[in-house]
Amino acid sequence: MRIFRLALIGFGNVGQGFAQILVEHGADYEKEFGLKLQIVAVSDMLKGSLCDPAGLDPAALLEAIRAHGSLDTIPAVYHGWDALRTIAESSADVVIELSYTDLKTGEPALTHLRHALLKHKHVITTNKGPVALHYPELLALAEANGVLLGVEGTVMSGTPVLRMAKELLSPARIVRLQGIVNGTTNYILSQMESGASYAGALAEAQGRGYAEADPTGDVEGFDAAGKVVILANLLMGAGLSMADVDRTGITRLTPEDIASAAAGGERWKLIGKVERVEGKVVASVRPTRLPIAHPLASVSGATNAVTFTTELLGDVTIVGPGAGRLETGYALVGDLLAIDRVLQHNLSGK
Repeated sequence: MRIFRLALIGFGNVGQGFAQILVEHGADYEKEFGLKLQIVAVSDMLKGSLCDPAGLDPAALLEAIRAHGSLDTIPAVYHGWDALRTIAESSADVVIELSYTDLKTGEPALTHLRHALLKHKHVITTNKGPVALHYPELLALAEANGVLLGVEGTVMSGTPVLRMAKELLSPARIVRLQGIVNGTTNYILSQMESGASYAGALAEAQGRGYAEADPTGDVEGFDAAGKVVILANLLMGAGLSMADVDRTGITRLTPEDIASAAAGGERWKLIGKVERVEGKVVASVRPTRLPIAHPLASVSGATNAVTFTTELLGDVTIVGPGAGRLETGYALVGDLLAIDRVLQHNLSGK
């Protein structure tokens, strides 16, 4: 039985979703893939930290959060380590970075990822900040230290848009991609089409937990722009930064704009687009009127979708959840299994 010892940096919704998956499906993964996923450390700025080389019971972690809001009551060999000490001194083979996202600096996740890679530990993150801002550096650092970097959950949660494109669509020659990569704005636009005002739709999105108290990152297109940068750089070999994305949010759309599109057989969507124009990769995020027959026009609510235009297959669209506790937790499972496949392939090649 192969074992991945895991250190979780952050234990919010995604970390707890991952722990729930291990509780419900971990034994099945061991039987099906021959791989045991064992949490040996958790470090969270608000909920506490603990480390035990013998392993931590994910069910006990979840119960402690439910009952006490912290991890302090769980017996463990070590308590109170900060993130960097947890990364350096735990017995983890894989560091799973789940701290909050910052699309201006990538911190504190960037420091966490660098530290883990320099310690020769595989890294998985759902944090788009460091990946949008510093992916080439992180990939080079991983390669130099003989470890792997998993970032599937940074774009469409557990929907495997990056893996499908890199492994299956790349040979078909991707020339353009466009998609709905922010569920909050898609939900707001769907509600406005049903008659709500922008303010009313935003308030409902906040009430459902889709939008933050400060929704700027979503409604002004920053979140989508970060994901577009990741798609452009990982799938089309671009070297784009956030500043390279032509970005416009949805805050200026009015009910009249929505009604006008509907009357013309169209629907507004906030579309992130990457395409090759005269040999150069260009990217944008902007509200776009799509014909009702377009595959992205029918994607409603908080769902995400990306349409890839390829030379050999034409258009291929993948639709799935772009957020969620279990959904994003599943992205971690997918990356762990992908890392295991690479390691087993390399081992068999020797």
